[in-house]
Amino acid sequence: MTSFLARRTVVSTLCAAAACALLVAAPAAQAADNYPSKPVKLIVPFAPGGSTDIVARVVAEGMRASLGQSVVVDNKAGAGGLLGTETIAQSAPDGYTIGMATVSTATVNPSIFTRAAKLEGKLVPVVKLVTVPSVYMVHPSMGVKDFQGFMAKVKAKPGDYSVGVPGIGTLGHLMMASFNETLKTDIQIVPYRGNGPALNDALAGMVQVMADQLPSAMPHIKGGKLVPMVLAADRRVSELPDVPTFKELGHADLNELGMSWFGLVVPAGTPAPIIKRLQDAAVSALRSPDVQGRLKTLGATAVEMDQSKFASQIAADLQRNKALLDKLGVKPE
Repeated sequence: MTSFLARRTVVSTLCAAAACALLVAAPAAQAADNYPSKPVKLIVPFAPGGSTDIVARVVAEGMRASLGQSVVVDNKAGAGGLLGTETIAQSAPDGYTIGMATVSTATVNPSIFTRAAKLEGKLVPVVKLVTVPSVYMVHPSMGVKDFQGFMAKVKAKPGDYSVGVPGIGTLGHLMMASFNETLKTDIQIVPYRGNGPALNDALAGMVQVMADQLPSAMPHIKGGKLVPMVLAADRRVSELPDVPTFKELGHADLNELGMSWFGLVVPAGTPAPIIKRLQDAAVSALRSPDVQGRLKTLGATAVEMDQSKFASQIAADLQRNKALLDKLGVKPE
């Protein structure tokens, strides 16, 4: 009798648990079916006007057609992208707050900020959107027109020229330190508090060299304020047909390091159907001729890939960049 009662109690408990699970799952499934029923917020962890912001706005507009709702860009800059990334991770996992991830926020910051490392597992990669070339530029006062002339000048006067980078341990710092090591140059690396101040001093000629992502650099190149020397890109870009890539110059590692990417992430716990909905909307936007045309003018290239591999690519980039930071002796804050 006791055994029968015990078994009946267990069965009753399991049935109750199953019923509770169904009650919890039903609203979640319904929410996913109705998603999105209101505008979606896209957090960009950098200031307006930079490459991340520019690409985000193009993609956000393109996603509207598939989602049937606006995707509203919200800039939350600070601490090299850390503040905005934390905001994304701490948002409700309901698909109404999504975020931009970059090489810096996903594969550099976790090795230089303890707070960024603590975000591991709190963000889910959704889609890798675009790759963006970096362009290495000089101030016109340096008096060089091409990469060969640039190399001859910096090698003739080691230590006489300087380059602005967004800070110690940033991707820009890694790029220029690797440039010096690979090409046996001695360009003095000057860290700033962000890319904006570094770029301002490059435009003023206070530092002679600057590496930046092509979308935000292009207006200054077109205006003649900075002169492009070399690109980190899969191929030459149509807007700068005479500027070679590191790849064609035989420096594949520098090329890969300088190729930035942007993607979408969501807070962990976001239902899989909502993630799939966002992924499909983003991929559809990227395949739109209008979006592709706008990205091309920025020097960005829409990514065609198996999006299930995005997480493993992030892990590989993180490992590579940590090794570079360790070599430079950069410790997490």
